[in-house]
Amino acid sequence: MSHESYTLEAEARETVGKGSARALRREGRVPAVIYGDKKEPVSISLPYKELFMKIHGGGFMTTIATVKVGGKSYQVLPKDYQLDPVRDFPMHVDFLRVSKQTVVTVEVPVHFLNEEKSPGIKRGGVLNIVRHAVEVHCPADSIPDALEFDLTGLQIGDSIHISAIELPKGVEPTITDRDFTVATIAAPAVLTAEEEAGTTEEADAEAVEVEGEEEAAEGDNAEAKEEKGE
Repeated sequence: MSHESYTLEAEARETVGKGSARALRREGRVPAVIYGDKKEPVSISLPYKELFMKIHGGGFMTTIATVKVGGKSYQVLPKDYQLDPVRDFPMHVDFLRVSKQTVVTVEVPVHFLNEEKSPGIKRGGVLNIVRHAVEVHCPADSIPDALEFDLTGLQIGDSIHISAIELPKGVEPTITDRDFTVATIAAPAVLTAEEEAGTTEEADAEAVEVEGEEEAAEGDNAEAKEEKGE
């Protein structure tokens, strides 16, 4: 299930626009808006430090929050946010109103379990992750933390498709027209430096051995000719 819900204390914004937003940021606050559920948008501002910690703490986009503003409480799900491209500071957040009946579209990360129990990986195969996250439709109050797949028994060349991942009740991938690939167990792309060095040494040793055998054969032929008086 999704991360534990949390509460944010917000203030209503009387004015909107770039000038107002810049003034809020100078005061240590972040402009935001609550929209959806066929109701008028609510413009708010949030404390910068608390919002920064939530965004960078993990699970921000898949966790329902309660935003309190002006004596009212809103159940919301973050839908988008902007960060300063240089300093990584939150610049603006969009929240969607949600209820138990709300179905949302979110990206859920995929976690792979028991790599050490995969014969293919033990033999040097590589877990090639095609999709680190899968977009799904699900109830707003039942967003999973992650989709999990057990790698036990997988060999080099095996593929993991979405049909092999057990999805929680009510969770469906947005792609429904094909059984898409999430990951594969790929063969090693190149030899390691040690393997390459070992291979080179073996080749050199074989070359020396062959050369020695050829010289010995030539010597035997010369002796044979001398004995025959040639």
